[in-house]
Amino acid sequence: MDLTILYRGPLASCDYDCPYCPFAKRRDSREQLRADRAALERFSAWAAAQTGDRLRILFTPWGEGLVRSWYRRALTELSHLPHIERVAIQTNLSCRTDWLAEADPTTLALWCTYHPGQTPYDRFLAKCHELARRGTRFSVGIVGLPEHREHARRLRAELPPQVYLWVNAAEGHTYTDEEAEGWTALDPLFPYSRHPHRSAGLPCRTGESVISVDGDGTVRRCHFVRAELGRLYDGSYRAALRPRACPLAVCDCHIGYVHLETLPLYDVFAGGVLERIPERIPAPEPAPNPVSIPVVLRGA
Repeated sequence: MDLTILYRGPLASCDYDCPYCPFAKRRDSREQLRADRAALERFSAWAAAQTGDRLRILFTPWGEGLVRSWYRRALTELSHLPHIERVAIQTNLSCRTDWLAEADPTTLALWCTYHPGQTPYDRFLAKCHELARRGTRFSVGIVGLPEHREHARRLRAELPPQVYLWVNAAEGHTYTDEEAEGWTALDPLFPYSRHPHRSAGLPCRTGESVISVDGDGTVRRCHFVRAELGRLYDGSYRAALRPRACPLAVCDCHIGYVHLETLPLYDVFAGGVLERIPERIPAPEPAPNPVSIPVVLRGA
């Protein structure tokens, strides 16, 4: 079986205080952290044992995972397994980076988000250059708020040229064409983020070759559709995997709409779907099927 897995355990604590995030500065209790660690270790052991499958895994914690040793260890260990094609995580990059020396850089990748006001710009940029020196695959992104524009411009100018800088449309912000053009000059793929995508009744890879797994092993087609497909650890989800249409009116998060078969994003991000690294950055063009309603903040 060839399968992409989006894993989100119970971790919800973060060391940042972003005003656009409901999990900012949230603290998990010791019991909650122990539960998250146990859930992650159970999932990692399951993934390691699936030697007859070809797996791609993206960790999408509500909080910041890489400040926790068990996430760093899981990424490192999974990166060395031959049946794991890619293992990646969404991160604010506040963690140290020396642990990456133990990981396989051909398999591990990072989806990094810069949050102005939460960490010094020079510190974040230095970590990005350290990742580049280590040969780590990574993308860098920012939320497209007006007050972030100069930070984004500076990042684009000072990041290594081969590093993709993505921009997520901000929650509740409607972009004028002029504003959108400015963001598109920094991220030619911003038009895909500017508006939600019509998805009702359209074919999507989730539920067939892509699944979402939570900490207790419940399998769903994606993070945004609550219907259950079965359980991971007893294998009951496998019988439910099949081509299926999206039941939602719109899809407004990159980790969701990237899997829509009506969008060309598997070709755009060939080899880098999970870590949001395009094969090449195309010239700006309008995204198909936009919906003119305010967008929702993308997971970072």
